[in-house]
Amino acid sequence: MAVLSFPWRKSAALPDSAATPTANDRLSLLAAVVDLLPDPVLIVQRAAMPNAPVRVMASNAAAQELLRIRGDGESLIAVLRHPEVLGTVENTLATGEGRTMTYETGGPQSRAFRVWTKMLENDARQSALVVLRDETDARRLERMRADFLANASHELRTPLASITAYVETLQGHARDDIEARDRFLAIMSVQARRMGRLIDDLMSLSRIELNERVPPSGVCDVALVAREVIDGLLPVCSGKNVRLQLTAPAGSQVVASGERDQIAQVMQNLIDNAVKYAPEGTTVLISVNASASFEPEAEGPDANVLREQGGGRVCLVSPERSHEQRYVMVRIADQGSGIAREHLPRLTERFYRVPGQKSGEIGGTGLGLAIVKHIVNRHRGGLAVESVPGQGTVFAVFLPQGEFG
Repeated sequence: MAVLSFPWRKSAALPDSAATPTANDRLSLLAAVVDLLPDPVLIVQRAAMPNAPVRVMASNAAAQELLRIRGDGESLIAVLRHPEVLGTVENTLATGEGRTMTYETGGPQSRAFRVWTKMLENDARQSALVVLRDETDARRLERMRADFLANASHELRTPLASITAYVETLQGHARDDIEARDRFLAIMSVQARRMGRLIDDLMSLSRIELNERVPPSGVCDVALVAREVIDGLLPVCSGKNVRLQLTAPAGSQVVASGERDQIAQVMQNLIDNAVKYAPEGTTVLISVNASASFEPEAEGPDANVLREQGGGRVCLVSPERSHEQRYVMVRIADQGSGIAREHLPRLTERFYRVPGQKSGEIGGTGLGLAIVKHIVNRHRGGLAVESVPGQGTVFAVFLPQGEFG
């Protein structure tokens, strides 16, 4: 059967409509069609010799881009390293039965695929068709719906119950108690505003997650964005007697690739958090570095010293490593109570509260750092945290460098 000699990457002229298509014409046309399919398609084959490896004998453009296939004849295990997928292909070649399975890739930009394998007849050789379909967006949307409902029902229950209880009290024995009425209405107003913030943050997080696999377009001046965010937070700082000090390259633009509004949201959330947990009379230090490599382990004191003091350093978001890639780094350091080492890996979880911190009184929704994580991940950047109990916390954000056109 000529299927394994498809000229996948060669353009083939369509047969003359007046002439009867030959078998080669039909194969060339079919190969061109398969090459345009959005789903990665492979034809794999095992040679007749004992213990021969399974090799990729043909692949379409989508498969070559996804798996970085350099040419026909590569070993399947070299381009597709997932053990379960390899086992499924082996099983199909051994038994002749088609299989279906799902698997997820690792890394910060994880993807979910459904895999179909089907035996092909090619003389006496063992050949199979392998099709991969990207189901990442569908699964992400399904997970988002479930998470949104679970989070909304869980987190809104408390303020809603509080408002309901005070309404019932005002409808009952406190109906004519002016002092109690004013106090209860004030509490209800606080709880209603908290519900509003929760809904806003949940909606914002859902929108960010929906587009997380789509790289952002555009560039922005990070130092300028930092100054604007700081200006907007000055009233909050003056109320707490906390200073904001920015260090950035003077007279030059610090350009990062990404969406300006989302980068501003990252800085807004991190600086706002630092101000909330900073003691009165202290300074929150913000620095912008125009060119940095992603090496969060090199930031700050030695890791052993951190461990001895009960603190630590954790990478919360790691970009795909590239020695050539340079980043704009933004560091936000407070002088607050700090965070113990065991809590650092969980900081970006939704609604996670560090035991002992009175975050409920501070007024956060517990979603700020989760939003930061997903924005940084969408920008193919990095996020690290370093903290020592009693000595404060430092967050470092890494955004890929860009340049204005």
